Amino acid sequence: MAKETFNVDTVHSEIGFSVKHMMISKAKGHFNDFDAVIEADPDDLTDSKVEVNIDVSSIDTKNKDRDDHLLSADFFDVENHPKATFVATDIKKKSGNNYDVTGDLTMVGTTKQVTFDVVSEGQSKDPMSGNIVAGFSGETTINRKDFGLTWNAALETGGVLVADEVKITFEIEAHKAE
Repeated sequence: MAKETFNVDTVHSEIGFSVKHMMISKAKGHFNDFDAVIEADPDDLTDSKVEVNIDVSSIDTKNKDRDDHLLSADFFDVENHPKATFVATDIKKKSGNNYDVTGDLTMVGTTKQVTFDVVSEGQSKDPMSGNIVAGFSGETTINRKDFGLTWNAALETGGVLVADEVKITFEIEAHKAE
């Protein structure tokens, strides 16, 4: 298949994260509002264009108080930095359908290069529309302090409330543009 433009189906897609909480469990969340520009040949992602835009105010951790705190100046400072973005700069095939997708991740006004471990999950034909649909999944781990996300609280039992390492994951279903 030649390089095509795909539109993300956000109903069947998710951008999520998890971080160790209180040194004993994981707090998880996702962003409800995001979009992406994907120009790709799902059979060979090496020459793809990928740009992702996330509305940070759409964060959802299933806890309004925590979400409000994450949106404050202690963390994402959404008033001054309403978007997070990822723009791929280099894509290398590792094996089969596995790729290293390296790019610029921008959060809270700071841009750092990160690499996602990505799997091209294949393609299918939508039985309702007849359109080609492609799936992609991936993950990376970042240090939140690299992006200026340094707020924390010490625990009485030792350690801290929020770990530095944050795992970012995504599951994308994208429909070929008509």
